[in-house]
Amino acid sequence: MALYSAGVEYGIHCLLYLADEKGDSRESSVRALAELQGVPQELLAKVFTRLAKANLVVATEGVRGGFKLARPADEITVLDIVRAIDGQKSIFECRDIRGRCAVFDGSPPDWALSGTCAIHAVMQTAQKRMEEALAQQTVLDLVRRVGRKAPPGFNEEIVRWMDMRRESKANADS
Repeated sequence: MALYSAGVEYGIHCLLYLADEKGDSRESSVRALAELQGVPQELLAKVFTRLAKANLVVATEGVRGGFKLARPADEITVLDIVRAIDGQKSIFECRDIRGRCAVFDGSPPDWALSGTCAIHAVMQTAQKRMEEALAQQTVLDLVRRVGRKAPPGFNEEIVRWMDMRRESKANADS
């Protein structure tokens, strides 16, 4: 079972399309982003509501309206996105099993329960390191990583595709 929801993956991918390799923001509608990626528009609309509440995106007005980044791409971390969409999630919930050992016969000694559980401490460290790793990666970092992998011209192809969708929306709304 995944720790984070599909909405986190969808949101991260969407924010990559809202930034270019210099970190400049572009705008797009939720419908166009859903169509571009083959993801459910209804779910993506909920994701963008959460991203907007977290001040990661802002709505743009007008016939061609949609969303754009609310802050520079190098100031939005993956952790910001994760928390905006899924909230604060722990990777572990301690059930305090250490006090249930049958040998204790229902009365665990103080030494068994004192201090932080060693297993819980390990999991807290893992949580901290995971969050640090997510906080170190920004939208701009990911945009550039994808840009290095994609063939030349892919970014321009995406821009043309999104522009065509905005134009067709503007013409349909006129």
